[in-house]
Parts: sequence; structure tokens; C-alpha cells
Amino acid sequence: MIWYPYEQMKTMKAPYKIIKAKGVHLYTEDQELIDSVSSWWCMIHGYQHPELTAAIQEQAANFCHVMLGGLTHDPVEKLSAKLEEFLPGDLNYCFFSDSGSVAVEVALKMALQYNTNQCDDHPEMKKRTLILALEHAYHGDTFKAMEVGDDEDYHFVLEAYGEKTDVIHIPTRIDALEEAFARYHERLNSFIVEPLLQGAGGMRMYDIAFLKRARELCDQYDVLLIFDEVATGFGRTGNRFVADLVQPAILVLGKALTGGYIGHAATVASRRVFSGFYSDDPAKALMHGPTFMGNALACAAALESIRLFEEEDYMSKIARIEAITRREMAGFGDERIKEVRIMGGCVCV
Repeated sequence: MIWYPYEQMKTMKAPYKIIKAKGVHLYTEDQELIDSVSSWWCMIHGYQHPELTAAIQEQAANFCHVMLGGLTHDPVEKLSAKLEEFLPGDLNYCFFSDSGSVAVEVALKMALQYNTNQCDDHPEMKKRTLILALEHAYHGDTFKAMEVGDDEDYHFVLEAYGEKTDVIHIPTRIDALEEAFARYHERLNSFIVEPLLQGAGGMRMYDIAFLKRARELCDQYDVLLIFDEVATGFGRTGNRFVADLVQPAILVLGKALTGGYIGHAATVASRRVFSGFYSDDPAKALMHGPTFMGNALACAAALESIRLFEEEDYMSKIARIEAITRREMAGFGDERIKEVRIMGGCVCV
């Protein structure tokens, strides 16, 4: 029996059974549906894209997967090199995993250990166990991701462990941001955000000025800024990545990374973060290793997805989508509608 996500199994209605998918459409035996949420925001090229399918088939003819423990292969090396070229600034160090939630866990683990690794020279770093996060945040369903999130559906799970002691949540207001840094900066190791657009928390949109100020405060107090762009990356907000506007210390990618064809994610660190682990001391290594990190099929799909994104000028396509949406939604209203929000490739009623 399938145990479905986010459902009370006893009372759930029967799910739509999909027998085929192509472009933006999903097909049941008797219906054609438009997938307006892109299978949880990952299918940016649509279903049954011939080049993505061919890339996966070509790699499968050689091998589908080998571990990265003591081994390497062309697809993962090429994807790492491509992301180094593709991403802004010195976001050059790619740690791969198999889902966005795990990639967030890796980012938080990196931030905590980055501080711990400096304790020999800077003993005060031992106090830096606190994470700053946003109200209404969603970063995934694994435990630390739930903890830095602020989704009421998950609060009951965490209550078994008592009140949160290692995470502070603030609204997306600059005064609240400045107050949090003034009060907690000596204990903060990181600040994690979904930049500009909080998806699962209610499609909440906020201004880039908040992130610019966050970058200044993180620099001032030596706090690592983490952007969770699992959902916002690859043009979703009208920017390739919000990291193009404000560079974080750690960037988390997933969903659209592979065009949605295979689950894969990347936690990409800046030179400063990577240098905090680069040592003759084995105790300072990052002790993490998902079985399917750097999966060859996923890397092949990701490389082809990025090629399509660049060569077909997806940023111009997204700008057209936003212009059409703003035109068509202008003046749209109903007594049941409180607000219409538009950003890049997103419209929320």
C-alpha cells in the first residue's frame, strides 16, 4: 500500500492516476490536466522533454550510479565545474545530495562545524550554536530543516523535544533583523532564508533591501548567510538566482536543478566556508555522505537542464510570463480575493 504525503490516509480522496505526461499536461484515462505547480516546482522544461530523456538514456548505457566515496566520474566532475562557472562569485564548492531537505541539513551542518573548526584559534566560537530564520519559513521535512522552518503542521513533532532553544524566528522587517543581530550576534552561526519568496509558508514576497541588510550584518558579525534556493532558483523570482543580487556564504539548490527528472540537490559553499574545513586535521572534515550524492543519471540530467536554461534564454521567457501575468491580472478582483501577488514566474491569488 502506498502511504501518500501530507494526507490523512483514512479520509483522503482517491488521487488522480496519471498514465502519461507531456509538456505542461498530465493525462488520466479520461482527462487532460494542466500541471500549474510543475510537480512541486521542479519540472521547468515540462514533461517528456526529448533532450533530457536522451541525456539520461545515454548515461544509463554506461552506468547509472557509483558512490563518491573514493570514486569519481565524468558527470559529477562536469556538473561541479558547470556550477562553478554558472553561479555567482566564489560559490565554487559543490556538495551533492539526493533532496532539497538533505541539502538544507548539510548547509546547517556546514555552518555549525565551520564555527566549531575555528575553536582552536577562536574559543569564543563554541558559543555560536544559534540559527536565525524567518517566520513562516519552510526548508523541508527532515528534522533540522523542520526546526529552522516555521510551519504549524510540523510544530507537534518538535514539541516532543520541548521548546526550540537553538533557532530564533523573525519577520521580514529590517528593524526586526537589526534587533536580532544586536541581541544574538555573539551566539549566531548562521542566518537561513528563502530569498524574496517564501513558498510553502503562503507565497509571501518581500523586498531585496532586507537581504542586502542581512548581508551587511552577517559580514559585520561573521555570521554565515544561507540561501535556500531549492524553490526560488532557476528564474522563479524573475532572477536566475537571488544569489546573483546578494551573494550568500552557502547556497542550496534542488528541484529544478535536474529539470525535475531525477531527485538531486547541491549545497554550494563559498571559498571562505570551504577553507574552514580544508586542513591536515581529519577531525575537521565534513562527515556527511548520502549514498546517491553525485548520482550519474542526475548529473547528466542537470547538465542538460542547465544547457537548455541558458541556450533557450529562459530568463527572457520568464520576463514574458511575468509581463503577461501582470497584464491579465490587472484589475482582477472578487469579494473572495484578498490579494494578488506576482513575482517572476509566480502568481498567487
